[in-house]
Amino acid sequence: MASVPEATPQQRLLRYNNGAVWLHWLTALVVIAQVVVGFTFANMERGPARGDLFTVHKTLGATILLLALIRLGWRLSHPPPPFPTELPKWERIASVWTHRAFYVLLIILPLTGLIAVSGGASAEGKATTPLLGGIPLPLIPGISEDAGETMGGLHELLVFVTLAILALHVAAATKHQIQHNRAAGRMPPFKAPHEHPTPSP
Repeated sequence: MASVPEATPQQRLLRYNNGAVWLHWLTALVVIAQVVVGFTFANMERGPARGDLFTVHKTLGATILLLALIRLGWRLSHPPPPFPTELPKWERIASVWTHRAFYVLLIILPLTGLIAVSGGASAEGKATTPLLGGIPLPLIPGISEDAGETMGGLHELLVFVTLAILALHVAAATKHQIQHNRAAGRMPPFKAPHEHPTPSP
């Protein structure tokens, strides 16, 4: 029986390593939860229930910032796998810049939220704001109430920018699945069509 020739490095599709995969899906899960909590919180009347959900919102935001910094460090020390050679150049460029935008937004969004919460806190003598479990999150001193409100507006705007980029990312992933493009197999658990990918180191 004839042996199957081994694929060349150009033919073999490398996948994201396990650390990148876990961080990707964990971040996705927390971001989805934050979107649901954020929009629910925004439409609630002021009261104890809204305050409790706001604490959840702040906790998820702090978690997203922490995950984003860990992901950035992991990404810098573990380069992503190469794109399949047949993927058009414009799609490679779009993918790279979409990911870069995600990293920036996942860091800026929690920070703008923190600045918004910090608005006027110094005048009230507050130095921290509580997260779940009573964990104190340090506030940024010296932020005026007006600056906090302005940053809150920017925070809301960036939420919609993030959702737009997220929709673009999902649309691209879906497109690769429908077209049976090998790029669909870079991120487990998705698999490339008719291929047994080799994990990246």
